[in-house]
Amino acid sequence: MSYDLQAVIADVEVLRGAARDLSAARLASLGQGLSLMPMTDALFDLVADGSDAGTLGFWRLPGGFERSLADWSTGGPVAYVEAEYFGGVGEQRAAVWDGGTIVLGPFHVEGQGFAPAGSPISQALRRLGVVASVGEDEFSCVGLGRHRHGEAWIS
Repeated sequence: MSYDLQAVIADVEVLRGAARDLSAARLASLGQGLSLMPMTDALFDLVADGSDAGTLGFWRLPGGFERSLADWSTGGPVAYVEAEYFGGVGEQRAAVWDGGTIVLGPFHVEGQGFAPAGSPISQALRRLGVVASVGEDEFSCVGLGRHRHGEAWIS
């Protein structure tokens, strides 16, 4: 079974404000006051400025989009996350912007195990304020496992 996700995650109001000017943006509610904006093909095409994707190491971050993430983060922390798994093996990437600059990451992990601090996405969610229960990680806490593919969040 596979899992893939490329998305922006932030406070509901921060993403609502960001999405207002992006006709292709669609939002999905997560737990703990957060929303998710999947990086759909239509959104990618709308926000890409034609420049190189940059040096952050993400495979689906549109060229120039990190400037938008930095701008949005003046209203509160904003994470960009990517995950791709097939048969239990895969990789995750995550970074968090706050106050106009990267404050966490970018992190990248391949394989099955994570550092004691947790997966890149769980670390990013923690920086966004997610509090997990004992025995649960932040990824599960906000329900990121509800859908196996990014587009399913908005269908």
